[in-house]
Amino acid sequence: MAISQRLPPAIFLMGPTASGKSAVAIELAQRIGGEIISVDSVLVYRDLNIGAAKPDAQTLAGTPHHLIDIIDPTQSYSAAAFRRDALTAMADIAARGKVPILAGGTMLYFKALIDGLSTLPSADAELRADIEARAARVGWPTLHAELAKLDPDTAARLKPTDAQRIQRALEVCYLTGDAMSKHFAHSEATALPYDILSIALLPSDRKILHQRIEARFRTMLEQGIVEEVRSLQQRYELHAALPAMRAVGYRQVWEHLAGQYSREELLARGTAATRQLAKRQLTWLRAMPELVIFDCLENRLTNNVSGHVQQWLAYKRIEKRNL
Repeated sequence: MAISQRLPPAIFLMGPTASGKSAVAIELAQRIGGEIISVDSVLVYRDLNIGAAKPDAQTLAGTPHHLIDIIDPTQSYSAAAFRRDALTAMADIAARGKVPILAGGTMLYFKALIDGLSTLPSADAELRADIEARAARVGWPTLHAELAKLDPDTAARLKPTDAQRIQRALEVCYLTGDAMSKHFAHSEATALPYDILSIALLPSDRKILHQRIEARFRTMLEQGIVEEVRSLQQRYELHAALPAMRAVGYRQVWEHLAGQYSREELLARGTAATRQLAKRQLTWLRAMPELVIFDCLENRLTNNVSGHVQQWLAYKRIEKRNL
């Protein structure tokens, strides 16, 4: 994925949930003089802390992080917005002689950064079911009025009873944070002006990753994710279709608070949803080229990744001197 020996370096650190990306990224940043850019669609939200596994204040103060706590949970954040903000942060970090470390598991964001965005997202069955359920309660004209606020251009050419097209337009808004009309203005992606090392933390044993996921969700329950969502409901004007409340973990807690199932079932549903997320992340990663792969279950994971990155940076410095 390297583009030119003259370009500044950047590290992409990817992997499924519970693979240890955050710990590796923090240690790596401290060793190589790097700053972390979060590639996570939940960490962008203020006050979503427990379910997002957000780094604590001491960690954030000790290691520079970017694109965390930048919008309210009532707002949407698109892959296109991420690409714009990430490129700005990368340029700022590189200009100060630091190494950008882009770490996270939102693979759509990585794809948007690498390839740009020129196509509409594929259908999301769960989101469509949510939209249909809301339409059954309030009617399609009400959802058409909501679409008029999010995407007035598209709403203007649809009838208030055009269920299929209203559903798709709302789906695109919720998934990307941008109006469907904006996606029709295609633009060519330009090559990233960085020499990139892409690292993936993958499990050698999927069962152990699943055990980590269950333990992690148990810990979130113990830390108070249910109380966190209840507090969010009191502080913000939220509804179940907002991207923040559709995030894995938060969605299941929302449904629990709505009386759809018990706290005991919440653990099972939250764990299952997180495992499905990990499966989707691994599918994305298998399709990505030029990855340096590390077993995320290794005891010396942080040292192994850091050592490889330091060697790579040293080699790049030698190349640059020999130009």
